[in-house]
Order: sequence, then C-alpha cells, then structure tokens
Amino acid sequence: MAEKTVLITGGARRVGAATARLLHAAGCNLMIHYRGSTAAARQLKDEMNAQRPGSAAIIQADLRDLAVLPSLVHQTVATFGALDVLVNNASSFHPTPVGAITERDWDELMGSNLKAPLFLSQAAAPELKKHRGAIVNITDIHAERPLKSYVVYSIAKAGLTGLTKSLARELAPEVRVNGVAPGPVLWPEEDVHFDEVSRQRIISHTMLKCVGEPEDIARAVRFFVFDAPYVTGQILAVDGGRSSKL
Repeated sequence: MAEKTVLITGGARRVGAATARLLHAAGCNLMIHYRGSTAAARQLKDEMNAQRPGSAAIIQADLRDLAVLPSLVHQTVATFGALDVLVNNASSFHPTPVGAITERDWDELMGSNLKAPLFLSQAAAPELKKHRGAIVNITDIHAERPLKSYVVYSIAKAGLTGLTKSLARELAPEVRVNGVAPGPVLWPEEDVHFDEVSRQRIISHTMLKCVGEPEDIARAVRFFVFDAPYVTGQILAVDGGRSSKL
C-alpha cells in the first residue's frame, strides 16, 4: 500500500490524527477531512508535507450534508490521482438519556456516525473497486453493549457495525470492508459523565487495567489496510479486554 491514497474523515485530531500519521509514515498519501478543526488540519498537513512534499492535503466539509460527499472523493482523486482506502473515522458523541432525546440529537449522531459513512462509502465505491481498495470504519464496543444514557450514539454505532458487514458483502471481491471498535482510549472532551470516579471504574473493568492510546487504534487500522488481504466483514475490538467483561 506504499504510495497509495487514503481519505480519512475527522483526521485532524485525536484518533484520526494518529491514524493519519501512522498511514503516512507507512508511505501513503493522505487526504485529511475536517469539519471545524482548521488549525489542527493545517498543522498536520504541513507536518506531513515537510516530511514528504505533496503527500498530504486537507478538505473541509460537514459530513451531514450528503450533497458534498462525492466532492471529497473527486477532490482526492484530482489531487493524488486515485483513492485506495477510505477510513470513516469522524464521529459525534454526547449523551441522550431517554426522556431528553431530541430530533436534533438524532440527526447529529446518526448523521455523523452512520449516514455519512454509508453515503461516503457509496460515493467512493467505484474508485475503490478500480484499485481493489479497502474501507475501515471506526465503530465502538458499545455497538454490541450499549452505553447507558447514550442511546442514540449506541444505536448509530450498532448501525455502523451492520453497515460494515453489509458493505463487505456488497463490495466483494474488489473491496475489503472491516471495522475497528475502540474501548477506553481517549476520554471525551467536556463530558461530565466521565469524571475521575467514572474513569477509574471503566479502567477497572478492562482486563489490562489501563486505557489505550490513539496509536493502538491506528495500528489496528494499519493492519486492515496493509496486512489483511484475506480479511473482510470483521470488527476488531481494541479495548484492553473491556468488552469481554461488560
């Protein structure tokens, strides 16, 4: 996959940035999508192009606007000449306890976590088929075991898990489609539901008794991209064993 082109959504920060860096270090060209993290996206692009000129570009879009999704694919191909890998990483995350769920919550969480990956994958499929490419979706261990008070998020990630397996069947044999399901890796930003007591309780329920790093997820993505030519339709939990104890 060296010198292949990867489009990653939500790639400017956190797990997305770690994944982008690891794939870039492996020789890939990166089209980094972002929604609001303009400064971080530009910094990451400059960092990569300083290492290998012309190897990274950025594109801004609100993925909930379906009309713009084909342009992400077109711009990637126009910039690098091809699209070999799509990483659906972008995600919204906030609590939606029963009794307080709004249509806005539904549109935001389903839009970023399920709707956008479906329609972006559909837009990318013809180009990916040309190059026998791959799609990697970032799901969540709570797709299988819902997180209390996060009803819509859990539903959306369950849908993304189903989408991963369905697309694997639809796009075979040309395109492999797999998913990575993180456990406790990075704590949510500005979320009061994850105070220190909650964090320690979560850590205590992992078999490895620690949180992971963004690079742990990035390495799983790299495995599916580089080292799994006979693997499709699979979800790999990267969670320190937490999902086995829930």
